[in-house]
Amino acid sequence: MIRIGIHGASGKMGHEIAKCLDNFQNAKLSVVYAIDEITYPLPSSVLLAKDLDELFENCDVVIDFTIKQGTINLLNYARTNPKPLVIGTTGLGDEGESLIETASNAMPILWASNMSLGVAILNHLVSTASKALRDFDIEIVEMHHKHKKDAPSGTALTLANSAAKARDLDLKEVMITGRSGMTGEREKDKIAVMALRGGDIVGRHRVGFYNDGEFIELNHTATSRATFANGAIKAAIWLFDQENGRYSINDCLGLD
Repeated sequence: MIRIGIHGASGKMGHEIAKCLDNFQNAKLSVVYAIDEITYPLPSSVLLAKDLDELFENCDVVIDFTIKQGTINLLNYARTNPKPLVIGTTGLGDEGESLIETASNAMPILWASNMSLGVAILNHLVSTASKALRDFDIEIVEMHHKHKKDAPSGTALTLANSAAKARDLDLKEVMITGRSGMTGEREKDKIAVMALRGGDIVGRHRVGFYNDGEFIELNHTATSRATFANGAIKAAIWLFDQENGRYSINDCLGLD
């Protein structure tokens, strides 16, 4: 039985992971840690850790869904206290990405902007379409609930990066995240990523390929956070037996 620890247990995803673990036979929730108060009931067998020491001592794998600084703190601690980490936090930036790369030399780390199988397949389709439809304009629109703090979403950025790499482009040089005023005609090879926020939308992503006379749109809609929670748990179970290194959700699903 693999013991799972949740870092960021007071958040919506932390709560969802705790609930979904009841459905797994080969993994159980053993410990949770959060800076904010946890407002849902926990089984008496689950330890509420007072610090990262207790969190790491009482689990086999840590699942992290927090914010940038929370994940950075976790990674810095883990560098001298190695433990398999599944990270679903987005908006980490260059600093977080670099830290994951460094820390993965000491432990297996799986980071994914989205833990769903559907999005993993969508990412493959986007890469294929971007390469084949070289002259088509690419526009990405993502929609999330009003409480989401980062924009564009990590998933949208992952999709945009896959599209750019398929065309041998550097996303940082070609990405557009907003339009206003007299912007002029659309430039060739630009990739637009637009973010919409409102209500309780779990997650919607549309990647469109537009040309004169025709267009193709690829869509993914998440209707429940359980999709991501179950994906993160399956990733944790898979990661437990892996060697040190950095992994993606594609590695977990055998898509590469």
